[in-house]
Amino acid sequence: MAKKVLIISTSIRPGSNSEILANAFADGARASGNEVEIVSLRDKTIGFCRGCFACQKLGHCVIKDDANEITEKLLDAQVVVWATPIYYYEMCGQMKTMIDRANSLFPRDYQFRDVYLLSVAAEDEDYTDEGAVKGVQGWIDCFEKARFAGKVFAGGFTEPKAIEGSEKLKEAYETGKAIQ
Repeated sequence: MAKKVLIISTSIRPGSNSEILANAFADGARASGNEVEIVSLRDKTIGFCRGCFACQKLGHCVIKDDANEITEKLLDAQVVVWATPIYYYEMCGQMKTMIDRANSLFPRDYQFRDVYLLSVAAEDEDYTDEGAVKGVQGWIDCFEKARFAGKVFAGGFTEPKAIEGSEKLKEAYETGKAIQ
């Protein structure tokens, strides 16, 4: 049965390696018959969470910006994929801000069960993505029906589009294709 897959590409750099990785994942997910949507944060306006918790009562954030529309897409997705560049061994700020702004999902009937992380960094040590994985896992831990389903980390890429031709694109494709 086809699933509704939402990929949130959090890099704001045109031609970013993490977005290219996300596109490979999307191609694989589509090849298995899934419905895939990619949302890029590049041109979005997303303010910082105020910590007021009004979203817990209202079902949406009181800040009027693009985060509410993205959160509604998260609510309906069965699979959520976060794609981020790694800066200072952590997810990018745009991703963390969007995760914080998705707080209104907590008391709602969210559909996602599987959450993936795609990340790219200049550094290529095995531990480079651990901070981002921990951050995503912390978000998942707040949603008892969700689980961390997998990740693809690509290290050693510094220039835009440097990931093109990399074996990591095949890995992302195959990870997306495995969604059933």
